Amino acid sequence: MTLFAPERLTLARQLEGLRKTDLAARLGKSSTAVAAWESGTKRPTPANVAELAMSLGVTPEFFSPRGTSTGQNSAVPHFRSLRSTSQRARDQAFAYGLLAVDVAEAVEKHVEFPEVTIPALEVAADDDTTAPEEAARRLRHEWGIEAGPMKHMVRLLEAHGVLVVFSPPQTSAVDAYSFESSSRPIVVLNPTKRDYYRQRFDIAHELGHLVMHRDAEPGGRTVEDQANRFAAELLMPAAELRDLLPTSMNARAWDRLGALKEQWGVSIQALLFRARRLGTIGDVTYRNAVITLTQRGWRRQEPGLVTAPEQPSMLPTSIDLLASAGIVRDALIDQARAPRELFDIATSRTPQSPDATAPDDARPANVIPLLTRSRA
Repeated sequence: MTLFAPERLTLARQLEGLRKTDLAARLGKSSTAVAAWESGTKRPTPANVAELAMSLGVTPEFFSPRGTSTGQNSAVPHFRSLRSTSQRARDQAFAYGLLAVDVAEAVEKHVEFPEVTIPALEVAADDDTTAPEEAARRLRHEWGIEAGPMKHMVRLLEAHGVLVVFSPPQTSAVDAYSFESSSRPIVVLNPTKRDYYRQRFDIAHELGHLVMHRDAEPGGRTVEDQANRFAAELLMPAAELRDLLPTSMNARAWDRLGALKEQWGVSIQALLFRARRLGTIGDVTYRNAVITLTQRGWRRQEPGLVTAPEQPSMLPTSIDLLASAGIVRDALIDQARAPRELFDIATSRTPQSPDATAPDDARPANVIPLLTRSRA
């Protein structure tokens, strides 16, 4: 009889965005039966497993145990805007993140990924000092980041062992999030936020969580504020940017902000918030500037020269290398036990959404070197 891991059923159900009652209705079973299968108090028959697989869009092998249990040693993900997203939406997003880790673990059996080198610079959730800014400065120092604007943020995280993927369209209601998995930390980016400048801040924000909040309760206002402050200092160091920021708002100030946006790779809104935080402009000036942003329609879409978000490289490049070595995509899908559609999204360089038009066949420059393991 095929082995059955109850947590894999929970994962498959959450990937579909279903409640237990929803799945029970699809199967024509009772909610009690589904709950018993997921808790492990009862075992589904082979016929039940086949029905579950067909209903949830996975293979029966999906429910077999993995080397590590789903979610084992995984921290609770850092979701933002907990009040604006349902628990079901968050469960679906987290399930996808766990599946992306499964995909990465399957690929990593054949290639050498960069070592995880994320320092633990813990900041207490109730700490309102300059600790987040100090953590960002220490990270720059420990990673040997030169003064000046940060370069490719996705590539930076990947070089230090962080898995970065785009989420599927069905979880786009959930913003970028991150968590520690059993093998490596992961950052999941929103596929509909096609804004290079804001995406970079999202990545820095999630990096702040990975660095500072491994044991913190996610979603709290203070924890989120700390991650924002970490991101601001990492992308816009006070010592380098303070003297460049405007001290009043006029036409020349807006031109200066536009130039700083392109130079530092951050949004005008982030620069304005930074100017207020560093005291180069006051609260009234800041509020008036935000009103101007709103009137110009820039709160939703700012002008900017870079139109495409940064692209992950670690998984897509690995897939290309393995294909050239004779390890085909279908074999990796089987090893990951992932639905093909979600495997393709997790290993894509570009976000997938209903209006996606960007090609997925262009290899980015300066890819992380990966060493193909011998197939013993």
